[in-house]
Amino acid sequence: MKKILGMGNALVDIMTTVPGDDTLAQFNLPKGSMQLIDADLSHKIVDNIGQFNPRITAGGSAANTIHGLAGLGAECGFLGKIGADKMGQMFKSDMEKAGIKAHLYTSNTASGRAIAFVTPDSERTFATYLGAAVELAASDINASVFSQYDYFYIEGYLVQDHNLIETAIKTARNLSMKVVIDLASYNVVDENRDFLRRIINDYVDIVFANEEEAKSFTGKEAEAAAEEIASMCEIAVVKIGKRGSIIRQGDKVFRAGIIDANCIDTTGAGDLYAAGFLFGMITDQPLDRCGYLGALLSGKVIENIGGQISAEGWNDIRKELQK
Repeated sequence: MKKILGMGNALVDIMTTVPGDDTLAQFNLPKGSMQLIDADLSHKIVDNIGQFNPRITAGGSAANTIHGLAGLGAECGFLGKIGADKMGQMFKSDMEKAGIKAHLYTSNTASGRAIAFVTPDSERTFATYLGAAVELAASDINASVFSQYDYFYIEGYLVQDHNLIETAIKTARNLSMKVVIDLASYNVVDENRDFLRRIINDYVDIVFANEEEAKSFTGKEAEAAAEEIASMCEIAVVKIGKRGSIIRQGDKVFRAGIIDANCIDTTGAGDLYAAGFLFGMITDQPLDRCGYLGALLSGKVIENIGGQISAEGWNDIRKELQK
């Protein structure tokens, strides 16, 4: 089985179910928003939400994907930067417990954390302190780490650091690795469109995007966007919500539906889709089967709070795969 290295923001996810909107108002967080916050506000929030028994796990987009791959039995690693603190040690321990090789640099800056408030209507509001995570730099890219893997997976939230991304991708390419990128967010695409078009044309093999990201990247709706992206790389995957996903390789088009799921929290849905799809790729499955595996993991992660699949969800997945 081929091995995958993921690179992304090393964040500790703090998932908190709150009884109403009052807690959001207390910290001046607009409901449904994704706010970047400073260290002081981050510490203040963490000190005040203990009463809600938050669930704390290793998180961040690429880390969620790598966790999913590890759960399926893939050999994988994660490259990121943490602080020399309790949160950083928790992140590292959670990754290693899952069987993931943690290639983590350490900073004197506090570890990043993404605090998510889930209200009774299932709406999510994020307060994110990036901390040490954003200090990962081009100088941290080491070919000896990359040489241990066959695929290189990047979360789009890192794309603002062009030097880091280009250095990492060129390192992977020089080692004949497959390069995969998830576009992450339409606003990231808006701000970095020219750079993304160049690196995808020149270096990337597989692109994941949701409908909004694909439209931001190409100016086109999902079907036409998948066609354009596929003209720039080997495989384009456009996720279209409840309608499933479009997978395009050259002139070949595949569609994957969704599984029946009791949606509680959509955190990690796209990340776990990528995990299932890439597991199919590294085990030489046909593309429609890759799409099904993506849908299966995506459907299971939204049945609980947070970006990782529950033990019960993994039992269901294994039963399904045995069929």
